[in-house]
Amino acid sequence: MTVYSVYDEAFKPYGKVLEGYDTAELLAAMEKIALPESGTAYEPGIGALEACGILKDFRDRAYGGMPVQLGMCWGHNTKLNCLEYHRDSEVDVGTTDFILLLAKQDEIVDGVLDTAKVKAFRAPKGAAVEVYATSLHYAPCQVPEADGFRVAVVLPKGTNTAKPDYAPACAEDTWMTARNKWLLAHPDSSEAASGAHIGLSGINIDIAE
Repeated sequence: MTVYSVYDEAFKPYGKVLEGYDTAELLAAMEKIALPESGTAYEPGIGALEACGILKDFRDRAYGGMPVQLGMCWGHNTKLNCLEYHRDSEVDVGTTDFILLLAKQDEIVDGVLDTAKVKAFRAPKGAAVEVYATSLHYAPCQVPEADGFRVAVVLPKGTNTAKPDYAPACAEDTWMTARNKWLLAHPDSSEAASGAHIGLSGINIDIAE
């Protein structure tokens, strides 16, 4: 598949690169966290990252003063597996270049998205990349020349923590797997095996292929 840059016109419907953010301190803190031997890890908020001065900039400038959390997704990944969305933008910053596999919420038809709609975008090291609320995304993918990835993830505080307790009143309610997280799983994914809504059809994209 074609891998676009986040600076390409093709990225404009999905997000934008934020300007005026000094990510050097954050990158140094992220690099101190060891990669898992295999698979990926995610923590919504990590103290060492939230101690960086950039947290205030993200809170006050990127999110207009709303409370935010600064965590990380890190490890080894080249596959799509799932797509998720939130009711707000997400900001990602990588210690190396990384690839985002993205689609649009309005491309979901009857609870299912065809993976042929998914596009790949390469983000450069250190850039603060906003992914819009209307953009479906999931774990980043490593670029071929990197041994894994570390991507900081900025979201409104509480996102991706315990799912609220409620009685589903519509189909979309059954897609929620955590607070502020709606998930579409590919049938071949471990998330689907764990009971997540099977909402992806087509091939489970692997950028290594």
